[in-house]
Amino acid sequence: MARSIKNTGSVWVLVLLLLVGGLSGGALGNALAPSLPWLNSTTQVGLKPSTLDLQFFNLTFGFTFALGPLTALGMILGYIVYRKL
Repeated sequence: MARSIKNTGSVWVLVLLLLVGGLSGGALGNALAPSLPWLNSTTQVGLKPSTLDLQFFNLTFGFTFALGPLTALGMILGYIVYRKL
């Protein structure tokens, strides 16, 4: 019998679908923002970059995530697609 992606427990497929949904929702939000300005409202979530300097090794860690209405909708649709697989 054929196994579905969900049965394998692949978290990478979920991450990929969330990423694609978020990117497509963000792109659609940017494209529609001139006619619908409320789509341009985003919330910034994340950690500011911080650096560990050991003289011979520098490590910088940080990330920010801009969440807008269509970005969230795209991620939700990506999750729904994952559940349907």
